[in-house]
Amino acid sequence: MAPAKSVVFDRALHRLVLADGQTRRGFDFDDFLVHVDDLKNMRPTDLKEALRRAAGGSDCVVYVTRDDSIDVEYSDREPISFCFSEGQLTISISHANDGYDDEESASAIFSSVLAPYLKRYRASMENVEMDPNYYHPLVWNIEIWCSPRGRDLADFLQVGEGTLALIEAFGTGELTRETTLDLLRSGNAQVLIGQEEGSWLDVKSAHYNLQSPSGKISIAQAVARFANAEHGGIVVVGMRGKKVPGGEIISGICPVPVDGRTLRSYQTAIEQHLYPPPDYLDIEVVSANGGSLVVLHIPPQPEEHKPFLVHGAIVDGNIEGAFISILRRRGESSIPITAPAVHATLAAGRALLRRGEIPRTSDDARCEPDSR
Repeated sequence: MAPAKSVVFDRALHRLVLADGQTRRGFDFDDFLVHVDDLKNMRPTDLKEALRRAAGGSDCVVYVTRDDSIDVEYSDREPISFCFSEGQLTISISHANDGYDDEESASAIFSSVLAPYLKRYRASMENVEMDPNYYHPLVWNIEIWCSPRGRDLADFLQVGEGTLALIEAFGTGELTRETTLDLLRSGNAQVLIGQEEGSWLDVKSAHYNLQSPSGKISIAQAVARFANAEHGGIVVVGMRGKKVPGGEIISGICPVPVDGRTLRSYQTAIEQHLYPPPDYLDIEVVSANGGSLVVLHIPPQPEEHKPFLVHGAIVDGNIEGAFISILRRRGESSIPITAPAVHATLAAGRALLRRGEIPRTSDDARCEPDSR
């Protein structure tokens, strides 16, 4: 026996009838307004058939509201809706942005930005159009096709919300350290899957072992790499990386356990092994996939504070506690700052000390050679 329809169209009432008997009436040439809770367990194939019957060969749209009282005139609508056109049901996303010149350039940017995310959800971008009813700001309508297999309309809405979050984060250019941080803090870590790691982003699937000297040195080195880099960076604990030709991409989310001591453990390890302490270093917990990620944000640091030094080094798998390591991030790999570069920095500092252009400390005095 075929399962009961999760939604049907009643031609006599001109309404969508839900599985629980509630109805949602049509307006403005067969468009409909439903509540976000209506989408749970509503099958895309059932909605597609209901809209086919309602449209009678024309297009129609199902808008979504979160207002408890559903009113087609006054309820606020989500920027994500469902469009039935030419026999196909798509997710329709409305995005306001003046940064694109025309539909061709907007489509190219959106396609590049969204491809890894949509592929993960067995979805694809079908069309991008400028809404002719808006001029400033321009409003873009993005149509997304998504495989209905094993999904309900609530899943479709989630795909649309992730798509919109990613588009808004990118703006008119590449994903940046600031927008990545916004995505993580807003609970949208999943949209980063498929994106590349790079000069300002590093992920780790499990906690650093902060009970061991090697783990403490490793987290200090991870922070130092970005502190010594030009643009700062982000370390995310709880996401997997995967090597691909030409680099490494983020391949998944694996939330990590977090308790009241977690952030303090990270902070203490960094304080013990990294000098000087980076300005405005943030260590925080964000939500993802029903669990938690630890995010370390290292803003760009003043040049006069560099290089940041790590007390301790790992050499051929052995802990060398008396060593000092100096690293920075370049692309997807870390390279030590060279001996000539370190010597040049120290020599310049000593020259300024001798001329009295920077104040001495007791440590500086001990560094000066004995002139007697």
